[in-house]
Amino acid sequence: MGTVRIPEKIFRAYDIRGVYGTDITEDTAYTVGLAFGNMLGRGDALVVRDVRLSGPKLAPAVIDGLIDAGLNVLNGGICTTPGAYFGVKHYGCVGAVVVTASHNPPEWNGFKLVRGDGETISQGAGMEELKHIILSGKSKRAASRGSAEDVELRTAYARFLTKGFSTVKGMRLAVDFSDGAAAIIFPEIASSLGIDVRPLNDNPDGYFRGHPPEPSHENLGPLGEKVVGEECNLGVAFDGDADRAVFVDDRGRILEGDTVLAVLVSQWPVRGTIIYDVNSSRAVREVAESRGFRAIEWKVGRAFILRKMREEKAVLGGEKSNHLYFGELDGVDDAMYAALKMAEIVKTSSSHLSSLVDKIPHYPTLPIKTYDCPDEIKFEVVEAIARRMEEMGYRVSRLDGAKAYTGSGWLLLRASNTMPQVKMSAEADNESELLKLKELGDKLFRDAMLSVGRSGWDTQRG
Repeated sequence: MGTVRIPEKIFRAYDIRGVYGTDITEDTAYTVGLAFGNMLGRGDALVVRDVRLSGPKLAPAVIDGLIDAGLNVLNGGICTTPGAYFGVKHYGCVGAVVVTASHNPPEWNGFKLVRGDGETISQGAGMEELKHIILSGKSKRAASRGSAEDVELRTAYARFLTKGFSTVKGMRLAVDFSDGAAAIIFPEIASSLGIDVRPLNDNPDGYFRGHPPEPSHENLGPLGEKVVGEECNLGVAFDGDADRAVFVDDRGRILEGDTVLAVLVSQWPVRGTIIYDVNSSRAVREVAESRGFRAIEWKVGRAFILRKMREEKAVLGGEKSNHLYFGELDGVDDAMYAALKMAEIVKTSSSHLSSLVDKIPHYPTLPIKTYDCPDEIKFEVVEAIARRMEEMGYRVSRLDGAKAYTGSGWLLLRASNTMPQVKMSAEADNESELLKLKELGDKLFRDAMLSVGRSGWDTQRG
């Protein structure tokens, strides 16, 4: 194969992603497979894909690259990203490639690269090395090629997910599959457990006709209506590769990820440590500590939360973005497992999900606001904000950005891990105080941009 031109922009913080046919091609896929194979060394590697139309073209190219690197490839076919995490451990693989663009539009595709320990290649954890190997053209073919064989990953994964959920029989769940990979797996699992699934957008043909494979609030109105109209116990929406679950209670209310984590903690049978991200409500800590759990606030992002889960041997973890992590899964996040766990909790508590939600303390929160800010200065801008917060007398955390704890709540400004942006979130005791925090955040960002000499940049978005 001749020189392959790879655009740098496809290398993201947590994966490789771009538009198929322009940014991502079969040559790209082969090159990624070969380079990742060089990083992994020898052994078995798992390859799975989501339902995107370009998947049947890209997956074989990835497999060829891994084989040329000397690895033996186990082809798991269509599966979810958490299914790949399971498969790596189940088959004893040294790594895996998931051909997916997660929640992006149908013309996109990409690659999530998984190590043998279940951690993903990400910024600061292997992505720079992989990018260097690929862009420098230093990938090497092994002296002897590996092999390839098909495996029944979905069967093994489904069998694993059904273990220990005997109490969920009779539950009625409205499920929005976002026309993604979960539509191929979850209905069979639910049926075997006696769960009555009322489906939405369950046509995994790669076109995502119902709505984009992103379970955002604006896409989930029909799910809430179905939950209420068909008297379901709860609703759940999966994203395209089923690593995020967005829940809807029996009253049709869409729940934020931190609220879901707090509900899980409120009913979790085993005390221990929980991990939550800096965007999450203080209600998570309050619920956890009231039940004797140890609560640790941590950085945003799967790579950070997963490592902290394992380091602390935590029983639960979660992010406001609807990733839910489970100690009993070795700390990994799994949306279908989360759906079964929530169904189990609602059934065994003999309560409505809405009742469990209403017991969680509620504080007014600011939807995450985004400011455009160049990559070259975004961290400097955030540090300038942190210094100004301290000058104003606030207690400030620099764990992930600049977080000021005020008398009525908190204000957070942090640099995005993936985009040239600074993001603001806040929480307060009441709406009046929240408005003050929002106005303070706007001013802090504007002043920080001026202090680093970039006042002409667009500072308002979202």
